[in-house]
Amino acid sequence: MAERIPVIVEEECIACGACEEICPEVFKLNESLGFAMVINPEGGDEACVQEAIDNCPTQCIHWSDEME
Repeated sequence: MAERIPVIVEEECIACGACEEICPEVFKLNESLGFAMVINPEGGDEACVQEAIDNCPTQCIHWSDEME
């Protein structure tokens, strides 16, 4: 089991889709809701998730040590 998981602060997400482009096995843009979602927190390697975090224009993705 992963030690940490990615979390998206939905209120801060602008639905740009960058995280899904970078790491589609973990993130999915939900256009009808207007934000991205973590669909599989353990689905990608940490480097892929970190790249999505680093490229998020609103910095609304962060690591959590526990499921929220």
